[in-house]
This record gives sequence, structure tokens and C-alpha cells, in this order.
Amino acid sequence: MAKKHIDVMDTTFRDGFQSVFGGRVLMEDFFPAVEAAKDAGITHFEFGGGARFQSLFFYLRENAFDMMDKFRKIVGPEANLQTLARGINTVMLDTGSRELVEMHAKMFAKHGVTTIRNFDALNDVQNLEYSAECIKKYGLNHEVVVTLMDLPPGCVGAHDVAFYEKTLRNILDSGIVYDSICFKDASGTSSPQKVFETIKMARKLVGEDTHIRLHTHETAGVSVACYLAALEGGADGIDLAASPVSGGTSQPDILTMLHAIKGKNYDFGLDVEKVLKYQEVLNDCLKDYFIPPEATQVSPLIPFSPMPGGALTANTQMMRDNGTLEKFPQVIKAMREVVEKGGYGTSVTPVSQFYWQQAYANVMFGPWKQIAPGYGKMVLGYFGKTPTKPDPEVVKLASEKLKLEPTTENPLDIADRDERKTMAFWEKRLKEEGLETSEENIFIAAACDEKGITFLKGDGPLNIRKNTKNDVCENDKVCEKGENKNMNNATGNYTVVVDGQKFNVTVAEGDADIQITPASSTKTETTQTTTSGSGEEVPAAVNGTVWKVLVKEGEKVEKDQKIMILEAMKMEIDINAPAAGTISKILVSQNEAVDEGQPLAIIS
Repeated sequence: MAKKHIDVMDTTFRDGFQSVFGGRVLMEDFFPAVEAAKDAGITHFEFGGGARFQSLFFYLRENAFDMMDKFRKIVGPEANLQTLARGINTVMLDTGSRELVEMHAKMFAKHGVTTIRNFDALNDVQNLEYSAECIKKYGLNHEVVVTLMDLPPGCVGAHDVAFYEKTLRNILDSGIVYDSICFKDASGTSSPQKVFETIKMARKLVGEDTHIRLHTHETAGVSVACYLAALEGGADGIDLAASPVSGGTSQPDILTMLHAIKGKNYDFGLDVEKVLKYQEVLNDCLKDYFIPPEATQVSPLIPFSPMPGGALTANTQMMRDNGTLEKFPQVIKAMREVVEKGGYGTSVTPVSQFYWQQAYANVMFGPWKQIAPGYGKMVLGYFGKTPTKPDPEVVKLASEKLKLEPTTENPLDIADRDERKTMAFWEKRLKEEGLETSEENIFIAAACDEKGITFLKGDGPLNIRKNTKNDVCENDKVCEKGENKNMNNATGNYTVVVDGQKFNVTVAEGDADIQITPASSTKTETTQTTTSGSGEEVPAAVNGTVWKVLVKEGEKVEKDQKIMILEAMKMEIDINAPAAGTISKILVSQNEAVDEGQPLAIIS
């Protein structure tokens, strides 16, 4: 009997890059590997969408549409090129209006996409209906998704086989048109037995002719077992990546999985020797890139606090930038409570980022002292219906902090009323900046907000991490050969924390002494310090960037009035006045990077 053909989608150039490098890989660096993958016989690629859309504009000074066009040219017209979309969020972190959701499908169809994998992190089928309609309208294959994870031990209420069956039945009953079904576990936490039972359930519901596949990550260490379970349950396809962006926080390796199916009745249709050659080329392409150590590891803690592989390294890299990486274990631990009280939305973007931001806020400012805007809007219903009802005390707190009432309204209707989510608004902004008003540019601006405008003006930062001479490592700083500011042997100025106390450390080349001095005042110390005769300093709560200044010099403010908003870890941090008075001096400007404890303003 002939072996069953299993379709392998190569996720190297999208989820692999996102899970290891936070999406920050330049196209000209990896295109030779795309050619090698084609030569190896791979015809199905994930090549864009998800976080690999915004990251090109935010960090690489590259246009995602240009990258997609060039990718298509390399692999030819017959390859199945797939992207990832977040339902009505598409490639944004916030809900799009109906015209932006449609423009996403139109632009991606224009720029080489064959298939769009379409998911909603809350498994709210209402959030899939319109996006699916748009995907099919522009002639694309629609892969509808049920999102998976395991709940932390002791938690019940969703994410069992019965819940997934209910979700799939809702998809079938809704009349959504689809070409394939994917069960997507971004955190890799589902147990193999649950995967087997879920795939078997789905096969029984939809029959033998529907293509069913599983997507998972190695983060929790059970992905190969889950893929084998999925194949035994009747799956037709799985997602794999190539070394060095396989395993760890990414998908299992192609070669590893080929080894795992030896002696079984499955055929991937791939030549091992050609895949080996492909991986050699890919390793050479990426040899200069800094690979975070956490990207190569599995973590037994992830099932307790489900953090997606694609988000984990992006967040740890931001923590490196912010000087708060030592807080990572505490944030992961804090996620458990955040997930439980948030209504059990699946830990996948954007919900995973909401979980992360709230856990980060709970660690940095104290449990539930602040509500991360995304998390707060989620529990209030602004992104759709959560699988279970969120904790009522958290809902009440979110309503008070965000000054929003809970809602059951369709998120698309809310977005349609938002002027900033219209094509007309962003067309006007482009004209104000003297920029071309093509549909691509309008969508870039709408999807990336003011950072999109910054990119289109040519002012965006280049922020990648490399180890070799004359490569831009981070924020336009040139690294000498063998140097990386994230590596142990790097020279430069650093802040280290020992027993809760911060020290500045200066490391020089050669035999120079290492200079260690106490760091500047911490947040607590600064808050308690009043500048005699000149007023009270308002310190930065965390390392971040000044996003908005809400007051002017000479303006009177009340105690606890919001006077600034910082951006840190993709979240908004409110800066409130510690006392009533007059803003005598504003010490920072918009978009300025600030350190924790740095004075932002003076109140007299």
C-alpha cells in the first residue's frame, strides 16, 4: 500500500524568523536560502503576514510588499505561498475596520499570496466571518483556524476537545467558506493525546476530503510527539522549519521529523540530501545573526504560563533593550494568573501580547495596579467574546482604569466608527507628509500607524542584531568584528542588578580595568526625592520611549492626573502627577528614549 503523502509547509521564512529573531532578518540575507529550499523540492512556504509584516517596517527599513514580490519571483508561480492573518485584526494588533480588513486581502492577493491562514485568538467565530469573505472575494485559498493551548494546571473551563468541537461546529454552522482547516497551537502546550483526539474529532465532523493540518512549536518540548499524534489522528499536513531557526521556540526541524516518521506509513516527498544542502545554505545566510539562547531551548515552565514561541524571543529581546531581562522569570510566572482571570483566550497574537503586557505590568508596578490597554479592552469585550467569562473584579478594574463600559457589540462595528481606521484618514495623512497615496502606502500607514508614516518618509530605525564587522547591530550602531551588545564579551556600558541593587558597569577592550559604579537612583528613590526650591521631579516608571506628552509647561495638574504616556514592551505606561501643582518644566520630548527613574517633568 502506498504511503500517505503529508504536506509540509516550510515556516522558516516567517514563523521561524519570528520565533528566533523577532522577525528581524533582512531579505537580501535570506533569499539565497529560499532558492536552496526551492531546489530541495519544497513548494509550500509561509512567507509573510503575522508579525513579519509590521516588523519589516518597524525594524528593517524594508517594505513587506516588496519582499513578498521578490519571494514569489524566486519560487515561481506554482508554489503555494501562505501568510498568517489574525481575523479582523489581519496583520495589526488592533481590530481593523471593514474597509481595512478587505484592503488586507486585496493587497496580499496582489503581492503573491496563494493561501491565507485565518485565526481568531478568542475562537470567536464572528471574528472570522467577514475576513473569510474578503479572502475568498480576492481569489485566495482560505485556511480557517481553531486555536489551541493547554490551560495551566488546575484551570478548567475551555481548551479541551469538547471546546474545540464546539468551535469547529460553530464554523461549519456559520457558512464560512474554507479550503482547509488548521489547528494552531502557538505555545506548543497541547498534550499529544489531546491533539490526537481533536484531529480525530475533526476528521469525523468534516469527512475525508477536507485538508486538516496541525501547527505547533517546540517551546514546551512535545511538538514532535504532537505531530505524530496528529498524523495518527488523520491530519494531512504539518508545519516544519529548517535549522538554525527550528526547534526551541520555533517549529520542529524538517530533518528531525523525517527521522521521526521512519518506518511509518507517511511520505513528505522530500529528499534528505537536498534538505541537508538547503540547511547548509540557510546556516551560512544567518551565520552573522545573534541567536538569543532562549530561542534554542525548550522550557518546562511554558505549560504553566503559555507563552508562544513567536512572542517569547520578541519579548525577551525587548527586555534586553529595556534593561529588564532579569525580570523575565517573574513575568512568565505572573502570566498564569493573567491567563486564568482573562477568560482563557488562546495565547497567540494579539492575546498573547495582552497577557504578556499585563503580566509585565503586574511585575513592574505591583499586581493589578495598572491595566494594560489591550488586556483591559479584551476582558471588556472590545475584541469579541472570550471563551469563558473573565474575572468580574478584573473587568471592574479595567472599566475604571480605561474609562470604558463592557460591551457585546461586534468589534467591526466599533472599528467602523473610528476615523483613524478609515482609508480616508490615512490618505489625508500621506498627503500632509507629501507621500504617494497608493493603496499599498495607505494600508502600510493604517496597519503601522505613525510608525508607518515614519517608514514611508525614510526615517525608520534599522534595528537588527549581528555579530560581524560593519553590520548594523542595533539602533544604527556599527559592531566591530566578533562584537554584539548582547554577547558576554561585548565592550561598552551596561547596567547590572545584584541583590536588587543596580550598578553601572563599563567594559573596555584590552587589559583595562572593569569600572563599576552605583547606578542612578531607582524609581522608588527618585519618587521620594524633592528638588528643594525647584519642585518635585516626576520619574519614568520603566525604561521606554515617550509616546505622548499630555500637558504643557505652566499648566496646573491634580494629584494622580495623567501627564505623559510612555511606550515600553509594546504597551502604554501612564505617568501620573505625584502631587498637585503646576508643570514648571517638561524635561523630555516625544519619541525620546528614557531610563527608569529619569526625571520627565518638574511640578512646583
